[in-house]
Amino acid sequence: MGLLTAILGPLAVAVAVFLLLVDLMHRRVRWAPRYPPGPTPLPGLGNLLQVDFQNLPYSIHRLRSRFGDVFSLQMAWTPMVVLNGLAAVREALVQQSEATSDRPPAPSYEHLGFNPHSEGVILARYGQAWREQRRFSVSTMRNFGLGKKSLEQWVTEEAGCLCKAFSDHAGRPFSPGRLLNKAVSNVISSLIYARRFEYGDPRFSKMLEIMDMALKEDSDWKREILNSMPVLLKIPGLSTKAFPAQIALMAMLDELIVENRQTRDPTQPPRDLTDAFLEEVEKAKGNPESSFNDANLRMVVADLFSAGMVTTATTLTWALLLMILHPDVQRRVQQEIDEVVGQARPPQMGDQARLPYTMAVIHEVQRFGDIVPMGVPHMTSRDVEIQGFLIPKGTTLLTNLSSVLKDETVWAKPLQFHPEHFLDAQGRFVKHEAFMPFSAGRRVCLGEPLARMELFLFFTCLLQHFSFSVPAGQPRPSDHGVFAFLSTPAPYELCAVSR
Repeated sequence: MGLLTAILGPLAVAVAVFLLLVDLMHRRVRWAPRYPPGPTPLPGLGNLLQVDFQNLPYSIHRLRSRFGDVFSLQMAWTPMVVLNGLAAVREALVQQSEATSDRPPAPSYEHLGFNPHSEGVILARYGQAWREQRRFSVSTMRNFGLGKKSLEQWVTEEAGCLCKAFSDHAGRPFSPGRLLNKAVSNVISSLIYARRFEYGDPRFSKMLEIMDMALKEDSDWKREILNSMPVLLKIPGLSTKAFPAQIALMAMLDELIVENRQTRDPTQPPRDLTDAFLEEVEKAKGNPESSFNDANLRMVVADLFSAGMVTTATTLTWALLLMILHPDVQRRVQQEIDEVVGQARPPQMGDQARLPYTMAVIHEVQRFGDIVPMGVPHMTSRDVEIQGFLIPKGTTLLTNLSSVLKDETVWAKPLQFHPEHFLDAQGRFVKHEAFMPFSAGRRVCLGEPLARMELFLFFTCLLQHFSFSVPAGQPRPSDHGVFAFLSTPAPYELCAVSR
């Protein structure tokens, strides 16, 4: 026993010294000249215990009030700089876009069987593979109708199905979120798989349920801990136990890819994005430099399906909540739609120019709802100077989009729902450079044109056909968001009465 103690004692000291040296090595960046200030990190853990991952926007807001618009954090051994306010975020994403367009490593995804470092379009590292996939995704969506009449017809027809589902409730109270998820999912499914699902399809409902769970896993503190301390991922089975919904969602999307592949006719023009990708895979055979392969297909599909559904559906959920909380705004939108569109035909994208107040309301919903408050993390690919601070290569950048959308120096009433933010003195629609719900720069959301089309056509169609109100006897819902990577409204019900 004495011998064992004699051996273990010095060993424990050696391990402690080693870990301390590793911690100091990762911390050395904080001692560099002009590095942004920040809270003092704890040995090994950094600032992990000083940040509330269940309410990250509020944590960041408090730290900003202490350290300013550009401050630093240490997530275990990962250096991070948080950018706040229009000037800092715009300088980083637009003026310094070449140096800030990389993505930080995400080890937890690798252990789930993904490879986001070189594949996909959202988490992919900034390089040739990302450029290739972004060009493909943008051009393919355009070819299948983005900005053309065909996609507008798809969205209009889906809006009709959504209105029918709303009318089935016959004015009785219901929660609109699930139906909005299904409508938006069918649009992106039409692009990716050339198919839509009936709203009552059990498989469809299960997929959306799993997607909700996967989103919660994505924003859970366990994800940040594992990405900051990837050595923990070597524990067998830990990542699969931590993220079961992510695995289940990928399995369901894989099934749809298999079904698409089995019904594909290579002699015919591509029916959808999956067909178009498989066509590129065949062209790239024998080219090891190409990013067109089966592994990347599932990443691109997962990126487009999840991002294309969740953000737009959440924005529409905010829109209807704000309409029942602001009935005067709702009535004014309906009056404008009645005067310009009428009741005889569905709204069209060509109506936007003649619906300035409606356009202002849609943009204010996006600004006030602030659904991706912290954006998607970036990483510096070289040393870069932002707002006078020197940020080293390899530093994770967190862009606080919420601080831009609610910047007190830009918006007259930043914390209130105020559609006049987007109207000039003559009542004409105007757009501000601080309107960044889709981020900005080279990594701006590639689905922005599709999202704008869906928001306009779904919202105007719903307001054309229904008046929305808080159910009798129910308390007024809250307009404060619930954070889980996205900021979503707290669950609420409404009544949709046919006009």
